[in-house]
Order: sequence, then C-alpha cells, then structure tokens
Amino acid sequence: MSGPVCYHGRMIDVRGHSVLVAMSGGVDSAIAAHLLRSAGAHVVGAFFHMIGPADDGARAAHHADDARRVAQRLGVELIELRMADALREVVDYFLGEYHRGRTPNPCVYCNARVKFAHLLRLADERGIELVATGHHARTGTDAARRPCLRRAAALAKDQSYALHRLPREAVRRLVLPVGEVDDKGTIRDLARELGLHVHDKPDSQEICFVPDDDYVAFLRAHRPEALAPGPVMNVQGEVLGQHEGYAKYTVGQRKGLRIAGKTPMYVTRIDAGTATVTLGTRSESESDALVAGGAHWQLDPPGEEFDATVQIRYNHRGAPGRVRLLDAAGSRFEVRFASPVHAITPGQAAVAYDGDRVLGGGWIE
Repeated sequence: MSGPVCYHGRMIDVRGHSVLVAMSGGVDSAIAAHLLRSAGAHVVGAFFHMIGPADDGARAAHHADDARRVAQRLGVELIELRMADALREVVDYFLGEYHRGRTPNPCVYCNARVKFAHLLRLADERGIELVATGHHARTGTDAARRPCLRRAAALAKDQSYALHRLPREAVRRLVLPVGEVDDKGTIRDLARELGLHVHDKPDSQEICFVPDDDYVAFLRAHRPEALAPGPVMNVQGEVLGQHEGYAKYTVGQRKGLRIAGKTPMYVTRIDAGTATVTLGTRSESESDALVAGGAHWQLDPPGEEFDATVQIRYNHRGAPGRVRLLDAAGSRFEVRFASPVHAITPGQAAVAYDGDRVLGGGWIE
C-alpha cells in the first residue's frame, strides 16, 4: 500500500510534496498519514483540540495523546491548535436547531465551517499546497475535468455525505488516501503491522463538545427552552399523551415514545412553536418530496431540473429523485422521489449525487 496516491481520480506522485494531514487520534487518519509518507510526501500532522462549553477537555486530551503517539511512531511533526472559540459557532448552530424543532448535523456543519477552514489556513501559513484527512471518501473529476468529491471504495464506510459542504478550493487541494481502501479491516491490519496502538481504537460516534454524549443534559444546561413539555398527537389531531421535551424527539423515531398503540408508531412532525410531537404509522412517516435550503454545490447543477440520487441522512444510501432548483442562485431546491422515503428529517442534509460524484446539498426544511 505504498507508492503514488489517488488525487482527483488519478494516481499522482506526491514525492517531494508537503501534505498537511488532520490527525484525530484515530486509526483512519493515522493510516492516511502513513500512506502519504510511504508514497514519498513530507507529512505534517495537525490536531485540533475541540473543547466545548462545560467540557473539561479530558476527551480532547485523550485523543491528542493518541495523535502524539502516532506522530512519534510515524516520525512526523504534529501541530496542535486550540479550537474552543471556533467551536462556539457550531455549538450555537446545534442548540439553535434543536430549539427550532429540527435535528442538527453538527459534523457536516463543522467540517466546512471550522475544521477544513482551519486546516487550509494552517496549510497556507506553512506554505503547504495539499491537505488530507482520514475520511472515507474519494476525490475525482467530472466530465469537464473539474475536481469533485466521490463516494468511498468501501461504500459501507462512505463519508462523502459529511463533506458535501466543503468549498471547491478545499476539494481541489484535498487528498483522501483511505477512501481508496475497500475494507476497513485492511486499515486496522496495517495499523497493527506498523505497531500503532490505535489499531483497535473504536470509531468515534460521539459529538465532540457534548459531555458523556448526553445531548439532552447539554440542552438542559444551555438551551432549556428546547425541552418544553407538550402534547403528543396523532396525524388526525387526537391527543395521545404528553411528552417531557420536544427536543428529545426526532422525525422517524420509533423507540422510547411511551405511547401504546395497535401498530408501531413513528414521529412524523415536531412543532417547536406549540411544543407538539406528532406520531403516525410507518406509511404516515413517509414522503415523496422535500424542500432544502442553504444549498452548497460542489459542481454546478446540470440544469434547473435534473435526476439524481439523493441521500437524506448519514446512514441512508440514497434514493432516486428529480431535483428542481427553486431560485436562480440555486440556494433552495425541491426533490421529488421516485417512491416514498421514510423519515425525511428537517435539519438534516439532503445531498444529491450523480453516480458516485457529489453534486451538492442543502438543509432539509
């Protein structure tokens, strides 16, 4: 697994080039750094201390220690940056979305607004052209040879959805070595062979600024109004019971509803204005359309209307649909799906793909 790496969909020689690698303390970024170093690049690592309010920094310190040990083992320089002030924007977004009755995706928001912005800035300060991460995605080009993001070789691990809001300049400079690896087991095996202690470190599933991964406690401390109690109703408007905070629910949720029924019930709607949570059957939780705003396009949309595969959350593999732009700037769009889709959730991203290429996406309204 040495030699040239894939960059913009072609194999290039990185020998003699400097690459700034975001090192999280996990196995994927460790192997990304190793692959680039093995290919002859001069690798510089960067670790961001992501510490939010009410966080004592213990988790960041643990990940930082892992990143230092990996960097030392690989023989690369590691730069550490404190990100508490920059993270404030992400925290405000996170709290605000729950207050509005929506389900936020802080990692998607943070990647473009914070992590990659600071990674590129640091690269510029150090005179480094290329940047890299351990994300499972690939770079490539479209028919016009414009740089674009593509799905990972290991589709089950694909993270291109989480990167869809990156600026085009970031995609132009981005190298994603592990996105070309078609099996996560291969990455862990290589890490073990290299003597990297993170070879069996679990993939992070937590929100970095939420202590103990308890978002309800975090809301209670910082935005308690998002936990206003209210009625639980069915789609016919009949009151079924009471809930203890509308932000504890998300569209599509089935477990933990504490409402007895003859058929399984799902959250179909959350109204923050009245603190109402509405439940329905599986078919009532499905829809054949959505509207998204705040769109960001990696590639220019191919027309005012076009067919695409649209992914509506991180663990959704996408569904075919017809996309229609709703304004001249393309900042809002509508998707009409070929068949109904379960749990279209306000606040999550709707990302359009042309085959395995990311076109762009927006926030579901």
